Amino acid sequence: MSKSQVNKVVLAYSGGLDTSAIIPWLKENYDCEVVAFAADVGQGDEELQGLEEKAIRSGASECHIVDLKEGFVGDYIYPTVMTGAVYEGQYLLGTSMARPIIAKAQVEVALKVGADALCHGCTGKGNDQVRFEGAFAALAPQLKVIAPWREWDMHSREDLLAYLAERNVPTTASATKIYSRDANAWHISHEGGELENPWCEPTKQVWTMTVDPEDAPNQAERVQLGFEQGRLVSVNNEKLSPYQALVKLNQIGAAHGVGRLDIVENRLVGMKSRGCYETPGGTILMAAYKALEHLVLDKSALKFREQLGLEFSHLVYDGRWFTPLKDSILAGAQAFAKQITGDVVVKLYKGQATVVQRRSPNSLYSEDFATFGADDVYDQSHAEGFIRLYSLASRIKALKDKGQA
Repeated sequence: MSKSQVNKVVLAYSGGLDTSAIIPWLKENYDCEVVAFAADVGQGDEELQGLEEKAIRSGASECHIVDLKEGFVGDYIYPTVMTGAVYEGQYLLGTSMARPIIAKAQVEVALKVGADALCHGCTGKGNDQVRFEGAFAALAPQLKVIAPWREWDMHSREDLLAYLAERNVPTTASATKIYSRDANAWHISHEGGELENPWCEPTKQVWTMTVDPEDAPNQAERVQLGFEQGRLVSVNNEKLSPYQALVKLNQIGAAHGVGRLDIVENRLVGMKSRGCYETPGGTILMAAYKALEHLVLDKSALKFREQLGLEFSHLVYDGRWFTPLKDSILAGAQAFAKQITGDVVVKLYKGQATVVQRRSPNSLYSEDFATFGADDVYDQSHAEGFIRLYSLASRIKALKDKGQA
């Protein structure tokens, strides 16, 4: 499809400098109608306030703001938690999990308004371009994808500001933007500024969601999480929806400086990047969930679930949500999750989230078996035969090496 064949484009619109410039750029270069689309994934009301009016002033014909908060938490975050996915052992996938539901909603708007193209403001260096376009390909391969950062000749904030000024398009952006941030119900990420040098310690101005652990209360706080078949259903015995439960955990965890992370990660496109993440509620939730898993799943089951989590972390990070592999991994994880019912108490103190209590009707822990005292259920003399059989291969090899077998 050539530029002249594009009639209507749905743009993933945030109201920031990039997407504000994209609207007039699309109209000039594709001679098309631009429909703005914004997803509410829990980034905060201040991010959405006045967004529709701003899009129209920038040249959009209309603006669709879609509330995805409950679906994001219930249908994307909770299933990912069930797999135990943590990218490269640290990153809790906050940005990665949000992209497929945003892309799906964008496609739905495009089909609703009769658009023939989709547009995003992702750069050519990042992961998000792959995540969005991978979703577009799976959900609406007939729609053309436009990625301005791979087409236009603008390279800096100054270029974008000058472009908007020439066209009298209003913007509140300035030439100086220290950090690039992305927020949703699960986390907020920070890149840029001093973070571009991995030797520089993050300054206090990097963090916006959590209290500095050094300034957190000197008194620990305990929070109780209730699970039913792998899904969080209550916080401190209060029944809450998926989104509201996460909001409450975020508030409690942030006050104690929980969930800060400073990492260098491998981007899908081949380069390394350094980012700081704040995921207070997610850190608490993951700790509690894993505590229940250790109580309920046997050794082999837990080992296999860990393998699923490793694979799923790369799947989500790499933007392959709408694939048969995702369905298969989730099916396995959800089979285990049926047993994850119970309560966990997590102690929060100076940036740490420590599980201190756990219980489940499906617990495999038996005090009768685990006790160091006298018991009638475990004959310790039986261990000798087990160990001889368990180590038989090593014994045979050793004897062979010594020429005795």
